[in-house]
Amino acid sequence: MTASTRDRPVRAVLWDFGGVILTSPFDAFNAYEAANGLPRNFIRTLNATNPQSNAWARFERSEVDLDGFCRLFEAEARAVGHTLDAHAVMALLDGAVRPEMVAALRSVRERYRTACLTNNVRNSPRSAERAAEVAEIMKLFHAVIESSRVGLRKPEPEFYRIACEALDVRADEAVFLDDLGVNLKPARAMGMRTIKVGKPDQALRDLEAILGHKLR
Repeated sequence: MTASTRDRPVRAVLWDFGGVILTSPFDAFNAYEAANGLPRNFIRTLNATNPQSNAWARFERSEVDLDGFCRLFEAEARAVGHTLDAHAVMALLDGAVRPEMVAALRSVRERYRTACLTNNVRNSPRSAERAAEVAEIMKLFHAVIESSRVGLRKPEPEFYRIACEALDVRADEAVFLDDLGVNLKPARAMGMRTIKVGKPDQALRDLEAILGHKLR
């Protein structure tokens, strides 16, 4: 990042959803693995294999439906010597809402443009109550960029360009929060300031440092 990029004022804050606004599903994946005799992080490893063409990537781009995804994902697991129930794995995706992140989002949107950049799937299995909760949070974003609707997904660079165009900002006027380094790398290459989200409190301190003022 050049000095001129660092000096450009921030006009937008971009947020991942699962793993940032919601807790990460990775703990739920690990619990499923332990209960079903799978190696720890097996699901994450499977997702990271051929990441632009595997079952998960195709499902997030809406190239296959739920049943098609399940057949492909279970076949990928069998190909490396294990079995899993893809429908059960899909039910693990929704984490708990992080109230501190939602509060920060409310504060941020008062002064900056905001967008949600999410790799998601159509017709995610959610209760009506859960769907309503997610819908209320989505209303806090000025734009929502969903892989299942645009046919692209993080970390494809065009996905980030779509977000910037939707907010009418340059990449070097944006901050992006995500829990996966692979998703942050292309954003950073485009000029965005990036924050890897682990513990929410640290992520919010990092965001406050970039913005130059308190959020809480």
